[in-house]
Amino acid sequence: MPRLTKDEKPAVRFTLNGRAVSPEAPPRMLLSDLLRHEIGATGTHVGCEHGVCGACTVQVDGAPVRACLMLAQQAQGCDIRTVEALAEGPELSPLQAAFRDHFALQCGFCTAGILMTLDALFASQPEADEATIREALSGHLCRCTGYAPIVQAALAARNRIKGGPIDA
Repeated sequence: MPRLTKDEKPAVRFTLNGRAVSPEAPPRMLLSDLLRHEIGATGTHVGCEHGVCGACTVQVDGAPVRACLMLAQQAQGCDIRTVEALAEGPELSPLQAAFRDHFALQCGFCTAGILMTLDALFASQPEADEATIREALSGHLCRCTGYAPIVQAALAARNRIKGGPIDA
């Protein structure tokens, strides 16, 4: 592969929330910046820009990834999902509805990343128990809720996804 100069902006082709996109991105542009500033997927929040807070978490090929630690060009050929993909039209996903019903968000800054992590967790482990949920959430920082409502919402969402009642 030929070396790129810092001023070149080759297209990066990937699937974003089910549709093919091919925005241009300089070699050193972060995926978080591409999603927010070039594509307009502003649900991906940028907090610490060091991969610590988890606010920028998206799914890349089904796995939670910190978008602030991934170069946009690394997304070539990937399937990327952001929080915008969770709801189907005006209908909230079971996970989003559980967060609303359990008051699991306050300022909402960290919520998108947490939702994307939990969505990936429940896709791979639909029976995840509270300890597994807490472990998955350990990579996220929330300054508002104290985590108890987030865990309760996750348990309720797990139950609803499995076809049971939303109450955990």
